[in-house]
Formats: sequence, C-alpha cells, structure tokens
Amino acid sequence: MKTMIDFGQARVYAIPMVTRFRGIDVREGVLIEGPAGWGDFCAFPEYDDREAASWLTTAIEACTVGWPDPVRGRIPVNATVPAVGPDLAHRMVTTSGCATVKVKVADGPLAEDIERLEAVRDALPHGQIRVDANGAWDVPAAVAAIPLLDRAASGLEYVEQPCPTVDELAQVRRKVDVRIAADESIRRAEDPMTVAVAGAADIAVIKATPLGGVRRALRVAEACGLPCVVSSALETSVGLSAGLALAGALPELDFACGLGTLSLLDGDVVGPTRALTPVDGYLPVAPVTPTPDPALLDRYELRDPDRVLWWRDRLARLVEQGRVLA
Repeated sequence: MKTMIDFGQARVYAIPMVTRFRGIDVREGVLIEGPAGWGDFCAFPEYDDREAASWLTTAIEACTVGWPDPVRGRIPVNATVPAVGPDLAHRMVTTSGCATVKVKVADGPLAEDIERLEAVRDALPHGQIRVDANGAWDVPAAVAAIPLLDRAASGLEYVEQPCPTVDELAQVRRKVDVRIAADESIRRAEDPMTVAVAGAADIAVIKATPLGGVRRALRVAEACGLPCVVSSALETSVGLSAGLALAGALPELDFACGLGTLSLLDGDVVGPTRALTPVDGYLPVAPVTPTPDPALLDRYELRDPDRVLWWRDRLARLVEQGRVLA
C-alpha cells in the first residue's frame, strides 16, 4: 500500500465490450493506487479537461479517503440491454437474475426499439422496465415515441433523458403519462436544482464518477430533491465501487440502480471472487474498492503506444493544472 499517489505508476487498461455500447467497442481507462486502495479514472475520450477532472477527483477520493459509512448492505440493480436484436435482448434478461431492466432506445428505428421492448417484457413478465434515450429525441419525437414504447413494454417504470435540454424535458413531462428521469441534465448542469425547479423530471439519475466522487454526489442528490437512481459510468469493478458506495450511503433508495454494467465488458481487472457482478439482482456495498488482480492488469494492459501516451498525458495534464475538485 502506497503512502501517496504515484501517478507515474498508473496502469492503463483496455477491455473489449461484449457488444458495441455508447458508440465504443473497447473501454479504456487508468487505474491509480493510493493509501486507501485503488481508483479508476476512465473519463470518455471526447470529454474535455474540465469534465474529465470530475472523473479524476472520484478516482482520487477512492484511493485516498475511501467511502462514507453506508446505511444499507446491498443494492438492487437493473440489467442493461444495449441496442441489440430481440433474441439477444431476451437472452440477456433471462440470464441476468435482475427484476428490473434498462433498455437502450433511440439508437435506431423506433420499430426496432419496440421489438426489443416486447422481447424484454416476454423475458420479464412481472419486473420493471425502464428505457434510456440519452437525449436523442426532440420534443415531438419523444411525445410520439414514449406511448408506443410504454405499450410495447406493457408499462414503463420511467424514460431516462428523452431530450437533451431541461426545457425539453419539462415539455415532454407535461405531455406524457410516463415518469421522466434526468441524467445528463443533472450531472452536466451548473446547478442541479435546475431540473427540479423547472419541473423537468420525476427522478434524478446520479452518477458518482462524473459528479466528482461519492461525497459530492450525495450533496447533488440532496440539492436536487428528487428520488434518486444511482447509475454507473461503464467502469471496471474498481470504478463501480464508487457507485455502490453512493447507493449505500443515500438516506433513501426507492429504485433499483444501474450498477450491473460489468456484464457489458468482456473482462475485468478484478478476479471473479471480488468482481462486482450481481447475484440474484443485488450487489453488496463494500467498505473499500476491490484490489486489481496483477495477472488481469497484465492481460488488459493497453498495448497501443499512442493511446497509452494519450492517457498518460491527459492524467499528467489534469494533475499539473490542479484540476482535481475540492
């Protein structure tokens, strides 16, 4: 265990995706070690330094001060179904063990979304189904699509981020009967209260990693004043532990959380006994981040020298600029 963070010893990884998700086929990031354990810095490449700084802050929180005390020992999680065909969607749900499923939509024709939802409902006759559009629709498209998707799913729990802006979310919420959840509109907002004040959402999706850590995310959750769903940012088991710590520390948790995303990666840096894979739809709240397996660090080490240099330059630049958040 180190007494300080040696950023020069950070390990750069590349783990293939099971299927293309969020426009990527390989998940890249950097693992850093500190006095309290490990942290996962994996801000998506398109994010600028200002946004990436929050992700680094979370990794540093993990490996220096650890997590706040939890108020619950395990977290219900949803399975995640990417924009795949109905047969694969059905298999993913039946093998997940989860009673709640989040389905990606608006990444192709609406007819394909409908077929996917019908397959998910067939595989999960009594569970909850939610969809995520990642802000892909405008207001008319959202208002037209949501009732059709609701019918295909025989009832949706909620629709996550149907449109990109807070004003659009508010308009859609007034025109449809399905609950609206805000994700990007909260974590990318200057003031998280904006969504609540505008009446733009019924539910807040809170992500510890892009919000700058568990403690900052707890403050955001309190400020927005909405029921919360904690979700991941497609991290390894090391990074997922931040989301679990947040879900474990929230005073109230009424919905299953989007933390079962390890199944989207074709590998992990943590061995199978410590990997954060749901069992019967739940994940345990761990007091510290799981320690990477040296053999897996070697297996998933990023080999492209240009990409390694890009990640190391990015990390060094953020540290040198003092962009880590207080």
